[in-house]
Amino acid sequence: MNHVKLTSQQGIGTIEFFTEQSNSLPAEILKKLAETVTEAGNDPSINVIVLRSGGDRTFCAGASFDELIAIKSAAKGKEFFMGFANVINAIRKAPKFVIGRVQGKAVGGGIGLASAVDYCFATKHAAIKLSELAVGIGPFVVGPAIERKMGLSAMSQMGMNPDEFFDPKWAHQKGLFAKLYDDIPTMDKAIRELAQKLAIYNPQAMAEMKTVFWKGTEHWDELLAERAEISGKLVTSDFTKEFIKQFKGKH
Repeated sequence: MNHVKLTSQQGIGTIEFFTEQSNSLPAEILKKLAETVTEAGNDPSINVIVLRSGGDRTFCAGASFDELIAIKSAAKGKEFFMGFANVINAIRKAPKFVIGRVQGKAVGGGIGLASAVDYCFATKHAAIKLSELAVGIGPFVVGPAIERKMGLSAMSQMGMNPDEFFDPKWAHQKGLFAKLYDDIPTMDKAIRELAQKLAIYNPQAMAEMKTVFWKGTEHWDELLAERAEISGKLVTSDFTKEFIKQFKGKH
């Protein structure tokens, strides 16, 4: 059932990821997701990208806890968290606008994905939570994307309250969500309308606009690698292992 799929129609490339565990992201899916975003970005028949997840409840539950528990060394930990870094950087570097579709809750790395896209739609069910501190690590890799989109104050509020879901309206006010809708069909209609408009605009102009929008992030390859190393070290500690086990037991 787990998959990453790219479909293309009339200049719109739609990337869908799905895992059976609330769209949590194991390393294999992260790798495929980064590759697929890059593929869509390089495809001359695609002028705009829509990033979505399967199902209608949870957009993305963040990192796969099964894989976090299995990490035995800092090197392996860094390698895992580089999966998120690579997806964020792939979205950042894609010479096309990426539209996000957040139909439900976004946790941890899921907020990172929502922050990395260029324009994000969501429903009133899309509550968000930065749960990393509750499992003994921190939102280090996704932090730059969240801070860029929402500001340091909003990110620190979420980061210091890892057990709290923040309301979608709050996320909208803070700039994470550009548009908020009552239900999925209404949101999907709005996404189609924007994507169809963007698909006929000048690709070169949009690529130049994206470069301008992301100015100041040219060092993110190195920055996110440094952040992945921090998370990789923390995830191997006994403290973190025990926290993850307890967290899994409650959910």
